[in-house]
Amino acid sequence: MPEAKAGLFQSNFLLLLTMLRDIPEQVVDNIAMAVLPSEDESGKREWGVYLINMKETPIKNVLIASKGYGKHKGEDVVTSTLRHFFELISPREFVKVEPIIENLFGLNNEYWVSFYIGNEIFERKFLFLPETINEEYFSTVPLIDKPGVVIR
Repeated sequence: MPEAKAGLFQSNFLLLLTMLRDIPEQVVDNIAMAVLPSEDESGKREWGVYLINMKETPIKNVLIASKGYGKHKGEDVVTSTLRHFFELISPREFVKVEPIIENLFGLNNEYWVSFYIGNEIFERKFLFLPETINEEYFSTVPLIDKPGVVIR
């Protein structure tokens, strides 16, 4: 009987590998996430996270899940997972996803982005590593044309 179970497992495993091979891998390009500072009305510095569509085509039904995790003062920390939805982001446009506070810059800040182009779904994870949201890593953010940290 154990041989029969092993054979069934092997058969199912091979079937799964065949199915996975048939699923095309969708490459996400010309999409970026950026964190950049700005000033509020009182002149106080605040930070925002942006999704940038550098494509010549719109992206639709955009879902972004964000969370922070890592160590703070020797303790494991995980923030709440936030979810954001944008029905449409036009070609060569950007949207502000969420504000971010400086206390989170010492954590991994992860953004899972999924969207449709036509009937095809795409997804990608963007990860800002601890202490990388920092002026030392600033470059000019595409389309926004201001300094910030960009992941392409």
